[in-house]
Amino acid sequence: MHEQHSLPYLRETLLFLSLAGILIPLLQRWRINQVLGFLAVGALVGPFGLGLMAKDVSWLAYFSFPRLEGVTALADIGVLFLMFMIGLELSAERLWALRRWVFGAGSAQVCLSAVIIGCIAYFFGNRLEAAIILGLLLSLSSTAVVMQLMTEQRSLASPLGQAGFSVLMLQDLAVVPILILIGVLTQQQSEGLAGLVILALIKSAGAILLIYLVGRRVIRPLFRSFAKQRAPDVFMALTLLSALGIAGLTAAAGLSMALGAFLAGLLLAETEFKHEVEITIEPFKGLLMGLFFMSVGMSIDVREIAQSPVWIPLSVIGLIAIKGTVLAVIFRVGGLNWGKAVEGGLLLGQGGEFAFIVTAYAVSTKLFEPKVGQFIMLVVGLSLFVTPLAAKLGHMFCKHWERRFHDDRTKTLEISEPEPVAGGVIIAGFGRVGKMLGQLLAEQNVPYIAFENDARLVTRLHSEGFPVYFGDAARAELLRKAHADRSPAIVLTMDHPASALNAVKSIRKELPEVLIFARSRDEKHAHALKQAGATIVIPETLESSLQLSAFVLQTLGFSEGSVTNMIQVERDRHIAAIDGLSKR
Repeated sequence: MHEQHSLPYLRETLLFLSLAGILIPLLQRWRINQVLGFLAVGALVGPFGLGLMAKDVSWLAYFSFPRLEGVTALADIGVLFLMFMIGLELSAERLWALRRWVFGAGSAQVCLSAVIIGCIAYFFGNRLEAAIILGLLLSLSSTAVVMQLMTEQRSLASPLGQAGFSVLMLQDLAVVPILILIGVLTQQQSEGLAGLVILALIKSAGAILLIYLVGRRVIRPLFRSFAKQRAPDVFMALTLLSALGIAGLTAAAGLSMALGAFLAGLLLAETEFKHEVEITIEPFKGLLMGLFFMSVGMSIDVREIAQSPVWIPLSVIGLIAIKGTVLAVIFRVGGLNWGKAVEGGLLLGQGGEFAFIVTAYAVSTKLFEPKVGQFIMLVVGLSLFVTPLAAKLGHMFCKHWERRFHDDRTKTLEISEPEPVAGGVIIAGFGRVGKMLGQLLAEQNVPYIAFENDARLVTRLHSEGFPVYFGDAARAELLRKAHADRSPAIVLTMDHPASALNAVKSIRKELPEVLIFARSRDEKHAHALKQAGATIVIPETLESSLQLSAFVLQTLGFSEGSVTNMIQVERDRHIAAIDGLSKR
């Protein structure tokens, strides 16, 4: 009997996993942007690269993708999770804290760039509907590429970094109305353009209302109830259900599934489970995003460059010049000097990954001609490749400007993060001890962020305004999300001795230099914590005994000063004994 494979596209799946397993570590080691790496490899092994040669050299078929069908289905899932991650990075609190730059500078950039690019597209013979979409999709920049470059340059906390981050947030938010507008324009209705735009706005309002209703009535209580079980597999299943379920609902409503995934991420960004959700999908994010960008690279026919050796390079330069100029003017008006304004314009002048999603969708619905779609994908792809060079040129120009004009000052930007910024104290465990410490830190204006495993407690305290999130501080991924490497101290106040010991070991392994202050049940537990790497350990029984002794001594007539000295001597003696035993 002939053997049948139940798993479709098995060869393509195995080849992609093999490439990803090789590429991801190499790109990280060589500090190459993963987006650019996967685009290049996709173009190399795709149907317009080695896939063409596979027709003549049969063995190349095992190392290439002669047809796109083998990766299209999986790439669609990659698109959904890309949009889900974009939504997860946003939140109402963050948008409100950055509102002047997000809705001021961001809106101005998108509108001005879209009008200029749309007019040029219309002048070159594109239909009005296509020109509108081209202007909007090319006005967006690449969040993945820009964020990695700013992280590598350690400029995210600078005024330019925060201004650029704000513009990227507005661009991500603009995805919702753009997706809805595309859906309306592709229906080829008889109404005029004004009617189509009004309908798009109505659907946008409906989508926002859906976020509110689902978020308040279903998602948060659902996560809270399942998080009590503290089962990672259940949490993962619930995260996937939220992303794909809401995507399915928007598809059923006649809208894009990518829009639904974006809304799911935006919805979960408002909850206290945000950090745990990010960690849950972290292993899948790199693979699925890599699959998406590799599939994009496969769909780019680099032979088109030879057929348009002038227009494609000019279009790339023109795109960066238009957006760079618009952004430079906006940044200068916002208070940055001309050097930093030009640097920011060149940094955000490329096209974005969202353009690949929209272009493929527009071609499939015949809103774009196939040649136009291929041209746009080439222009955007090449603009991503030249972004590191453009960013370097921008940085050199900024340095030259500041040296020549002695203009290294920038107007203070009113930008602040609602969540505790990197550099705050991290509290693991937010029961009575952790909460008291948090209140004392807040009274002294010391930023902090807390993590707690009790979902019910987290929900109550988060709603009261405490910066506490669901998660286990022993997980290295969570420490990285909380920027623990820049924290002045990590304080462990968990009740469970084994959890505290596991957290100390994990933190010390990940962060050898950070200060760890730990609460222990007794002196035996304190010895174990010190041996595991805790900096300072305070046994709970020791402090209660010392306080009781102090009250007794004062009642017997000893002065408050002498009692304080005696208690401090006794405390130092016990702590020294703990330190001595841990060093044996």
